Amino acid sequence: MIGAHDVSWRVGGHLAVDGVTLDVPTGSTVALLGPNGSGKSSFLRLLAGVRPTSSGVVRLGDDDLASLSRRRVAQRLAVVDQENVTDTDPTVRDVVSLGRLPHRAAWSPATGRDREVVDRCATQMRVEHLLGRRYATLSGGERQRVQIARALAQEPTELLLDEPTNHLDLRHQLELLTLVRRAGRTTVMALHDLNLAATYADRLVVLHEGRVHAAGAPEDVLTVGLVADVYGVEAEIESTPAGLHVRYLRALP
Repeated sequence: MIGAHDVSWRVGGHLAVDGVTLDVPTGSTVALLGPNGSGKSSFLRLLAGVRPTSSGVVRLGDDDLASLSRRRVAQRLAVVDQENVTDTDPTVRDVVSLGRLPHRAAWSPATGRDREVVDRCATQMRVEHLLGRRYATLSGGERQRVQIARALAQEPTELLLDEPTNHLDLRHQLELLTLVRRAGRTTVMALHDLNLAATYADRLVVLHEGRVHAAGAPEDVLTVGLVADVYGVEAEIESTPAGLHVRYLRALP
């Protein structure tokens, strides 16, 4: 389980994250929503321990995240950022194998188990046929699946994803989020698309100006009033057998 209690982060005198509390039940998928600048990416970095909190506590299980070594955190928590660039020219196998580093002693070679985990996670994310390819030659959707395979190779209990569908076409968005759900990890992901969030997340947390504006099940959170208040958009929301569907009508003055 991962969670945050009254977590804030201040930058340049501005509270980018302001008193956010979040408990993520084991095995669940939580979507962080909100307009640009709402604090989604900043809050994910606090959950990952990449940035220290200005106040409040992030917990990984029973542990204060700040008390754990980076190696120990990486054995339990994996992160996939929006952009993953490299100055080298690795193969896909090289990239996925990076996920095994927290489980190996420094400078030690890969073991048979490491190779087994890499192959399994590549298959899980449907990139096993790409393992011999150069990462730089892949499409955006392929790169995202490779990065999630790398994260899964860490064998984490928790997975943090920052806009995993960014720059992907509709088919690849659906395929990627389906694979993430099937991975069976406790997952927190920042998303822009309300319909994708309603379809693939068990719980939604809507951030607005660094604070939690609403949190709960999709059918409780996604309302016409919330879309107007947080996004400044008039919308219709329909409940269908497949779940909620948000239809955007116009930007509000």
